[in-house]
Amino acid sequence: MPASPSPRPRGALGPARHPACAVRRRNYNWTLKAVIHVAPKQTVLDPQGRAITRALQSHGHSGIVDVRQGKYFEVELRPGPGNEDVLRELEQIARDVLSNPVIEDYEVTLLNDQ
Repeated sequence: MPASPSPRPRGALGPARHPACAVRRRNYNWTLKAVIHVAPKQTVLDPQGRAITRALQSHGHSGIVDVRQGKYFEVELRPGPGNEDVLRELEQIARDVLSNPVIEDYEVTLLNDQ
């Protein structure tokens, strides 16, 4: 039976204090952030939204008329030569991976547009 690995000696660098992690933290400011919202189209029945609407109304929130439940994605990426290319890539990701265009709409927003 192989010997179990010995515990790391006190003061040894852990993953959070490794020098490569420090470099990544310094470069963190060089990323673009985007938000992608995906929700069912208005013409598509949203059973989760209906259930939330009924639950809110039964809890005394009588002013609630309708709830549409969707998905929210925060994306960080390295900036490219132009934000138009970045936006085009994010639109493709939203269309091809994060949503079903037949029943869902999506909206892509760059948060730190430069």
